[in-house]
Amino acid sequence: MDDPAYRVDTDRRRGRGSSANPTGRYEPAMRESFDDGWDIEDELPPLPTEVIIEKPRTIITRNDSPDIGYDRSINPYRGCEHGCSYCFARPTHAFQGLSSGLDFETKIFAKPNAADLLEKELRASNYEPKVIALGSNTDPYQPVERRFRITRGILEVLDRANHPVGIVTKSALVTRDIDILSRMADRQLAKVAISITTLDPKLARRMEPRAASPAKRLETVRKLAEAGIPVTVLVAPIIPAINDHEIEDILKAAHAAGAQDAGYVLLRLPHDLKDLMRDWLVEHYPDKLNHVFSLLQEARGGKDYDAQWGVRQTGVGPYAWMIGRRFETAAERLGLNKRSWKLRTDLFAPPAKETGQLSLF
Repeated sequence: MDDPAYRVDTDRRRGRGSSANPTGRYEPAMRESFDDGWDIEDELPPLPTEVIIEKPRTIITRNDSPDIGYDRSINPYRGCEHGCSYCFARPTHAFQGLSSGLDFETKIFAKPNAADLLEKELRASNYEPKVIALGSNTDPYQPVERRFRITRGILEVLDRANHPVGIVTKSALVTRDIDILSRMADRQLAKVAISITTLDPKLARRMEPRAASPAKRLETVRKLAEAGIPVTVLVAPIIPAINDHEIEDILKAAHAAGAQDAGYVLLRLPHDLKDLMRDWLVEHYPDKLNHVFSLLQEARGGKDYDAQWGVRQTGVGPYAWMIGRRFETAAERLGLNKRSWKLRTDLFAPPAKETGQLSLF
């Protein structure tokens, strides 16, 4: 990661979160850039966003992880244009033969047939309704959603079927769908979690270059709450020595905006994300690199990351314990996490099948 050839020119990646584009971990050949004396780099334009149409056969993904409160999810997009430097989903781009670096935020896979597939799967005779999570991997309201409206199509299907949904996003675009979400919330069928990593706009710009600003996210919390939609604030991820000092301030600001619940996640660095995060720190906070990883390794049993269920979200050891107690104390003081809000499944009605036959009357 300290090889200059590994990094992509700053001007070309302006507005992107990662500084590099390493070879995908499943690829048989490794790419390496080098200076051949022709100065071709000077002629290359900034990295554009490329949207690739994907046509999956199914849309609901199942999981059996005890760390999360749902067993099914939908991801309208693969990759995420927000470009968050810390995103734990980055390594999943390797399954597409792509890099977890700049490829992840510039090559986005969209699933335009998601709503049709969802209707078909909800119509299955053996389908049992449980909360569907939107945004469990990549953000369902990332910038390309303005053009494709795949997430809105999914919500329209869930609304008609009286099916519960939980959304995680850091985008203000979710307010576009308040009309649907407020209707569903009235029937106890929808809730939204807004991820707020920092209140510092400069830090947010470095970490999450194409996501909504901290002020815009707080405004989003307020708009959702005013519309009667239950809102959770996620202080996620907490990065040692970078944003861990903001826990109490974020919770206080989100609560004032209308959030009623809160959660947190300690920074997770699966696979090559640990190298990308080191590279990001070298560029933006070189003096903090060793301190960040020292605290992180203390919370991960001496490793950069521990994927073990039960500890991967919060870590272990003194530092992790301190973070947990600070979060719990602040949440309790503000009155967060006091209610019991359970989404309903008893209202579910499978979508009617289109027969194509005209009515007689």
